[in-house]
Amino acid sequence: MKHPRTFFSILLACIAAVCLIIAGVLMIRQNMNADRSRKSLDLLRESAEVSKEAALSQLSSESQEASASVSEPVQETPMPSPAPTATPEPVPEPVENPYRDSFLANDDMAAWIQIPDTPVDYPVMWTPEDEEYYLLRGFDKKSDNNGCLILDTDSCLDPLTTNLIIHGHNMKSGAMFGRLTDYEDAAFCEEHRNIILYTKELQRNYEVIAVFRSQVYKKTDPVFKYYKFFQAQSQEEFDDFYQNIKSLSLYDTGVTAEFGDHFLTLSTCVYHVDRGRFVVVAKEVESGDRYQPVVEKESQNM
Repeated sequence: MKHPRTFFSILLACIAAVCLIIAGVLMIRQNMNADRSRKSLDLLRESAEVSKEAALSQLSSESQEASASVSEPVQETPMPSPAPTATPEPVPEPVENPYRDSFLANDDMAAWIQIPDTPVDYPVMWTPEDEEYYLLRGFDKKSDNNGCLILDTDSCLDPLTTNLIIHGHNMKSGAMFGRLTDYEDAAFCEEHRNIILYTKELQRNYEVIAVFRSQVYKKTDPVFKYYKFFQAQSQEEFDDFYQNIKSLSLYDTGVTAEFGDHFLTLSTCVYHVDRGRFVVVAKEVESGDRYQPVVEKESQNM
């Protein structure tokens, strides 16, 4: 009996060793994929920052030239003038999209989201034909456990829906929405209330209006489901969403909204309940720069 026991012990040890080797290889591969994806995103971020700095530099130069061209007015005998008429504010000329290279690198990118002074600085992918395509893929479409931030299939930027919902993994490393729960602290929210969404057409600026915990409910549960709200066709539909997010909010952000406003909802998994979710809702407060069409530079110059 000793020999069979020895054989099985050796066999189990071999199996355990093989399992450990496979696990190690998989972990190394996952780390390599994550590192590759991180480097790829870093290059895109650097490209965007260079574009932003160039745009600011150009704006500063134009402002200085305009100031230098202003001369002292010549004193003349005042003449009666007709009543002033209101003139419309000049519409700023479109500028180059700072994330042009990112949009050109992957047609699935719907926007780039940035929350200043936080790790949230990522492309947002939109694949209506398969919402989960980037669940475990990076921006380069290769395997990546971090996945990507995903714009909900029922959200749309053109035409713009009342609510844009972005889903992202709550990674222990802090990647993606791994630090979104920092918004449980009202002081943190006060310091990071601004969220920026760079789309192909323009920059959209938001302020946090509500922060709360929720969950994915059963279809038959007669409760408020934030993840089902995309378009307010009436005051009643708007009020239902607005009043619920306000009542659920962990604290008062001081930001209010009214029918016609647009929202950005960030959602990630938490584990206070089964299928729990942590949610940050922001209201669009203004639009920033409008952008030129996203095309290759050579085509743009033709």
